[in-house]
Amino acid sequence: MDLHAVRAFVAVVDAGRFQGAAADLAITQQAVSKRVAALERDLAVRLLHRTPRGARPTIDGQVFLPYARDLLRAEERAAASVRPGSRALRVDVIGRRLAPADLLRGFHRAHPDVALDVVTLFDADTAVAAVRSGTIDAAFRAVTVPAHQLPDGIEAVRVHDEPLHLLTGPGHPLAAAREVTPERLAGHRIWMPGLVAGTEWAMYYEDLAAAFGLSIEATGPEFGTEPLLDTIAESPGLATLVGAWTRVVWPAGDDLRRIPVCDPTPVYPHSLIQHADNPHPALRSLRDHLTAAYRGQRGDRPTWTPAWAR
Repeated sequence: MDLHAVRAFVAVVDAGRFQGAAADLAITQQAVSKRVAALERDLAVRLLHRTPRGARPTIDGQVFLPYARDLLRAEERAAASVRPGSRALRVDVIGRRLAPADLLRGFHRAHPDVALDVVTLFDADTAVAAVRSGTIDAAFRAVTVPAHQLPDGIEAVRVHDEPLHLLTGPGHPLAAAREVTPERLAGHRIWMPGLVAGTEWAMYYEDLAAAFGLSIEATGPEFGTEPLLDTIAESPGLATLVGAWTRVVWPAGDDLRRIPVCDPTPVYPHSLIQHADNPHPALRSLRDHLTAAYRGQRGDRPTWTPAWAR
């Protein structure tokens, strides 16, 4: 159905005259008349009574009118869904309980007028491809390659360094520690069944293990967070690593302990990935918000990141 013709019909009904509809649509009266006539031919009904005093809808026109208005509203919603500045800002996060999701919540509190569409893609390669194709506007990921090796037009800026915590049960030898150094973790079994070979987060923990002689195990089925926490709570020898901003909730009976890892503090490097040509106006606001927060994040204690993140 020709939406220009539908719009002309609605404009005539609203104005009560073809001349008034022409003025509202900024086209000639003849063009309005042709569009309405074409719509009537397509529908095989007369939609308007034409009189010397103007025009008014026929019975068929009255029946068609609410549907015509719905068509025009649907057209506007469809256009707004992809129009920069009107559609939601589509952002990928590595997980909805992890630091990037909290960063987005902070941005939304500061900019409540910006609509957000939050998605969770698999890994950095998938996220970069989605940014490049325009499927999403931005992604929070660790970037394991230099800037010049990113695809053309793709930019990445570091926006957050997330410290690591050791998570143990009450029977673990380190459960009473207020903080631990990475070297002190050597010889303890760290279980992280969510690590997937080839992903950016697996690469991070592989480099962490190599740097400090840690035993990080990714063996065993990955049944989700709750079974992992139950196993850690009951084990005198297993521990795991989580980000300081990671939201972890466990039953009171588990009595898990979160222990900061310090001197140096291993930090997970979150970057904001975007396409340089993306025109969405909220994207600049998001980047400015995150980089301002990142400038105020750095403390005095030494940190560690893999060589690819320095």
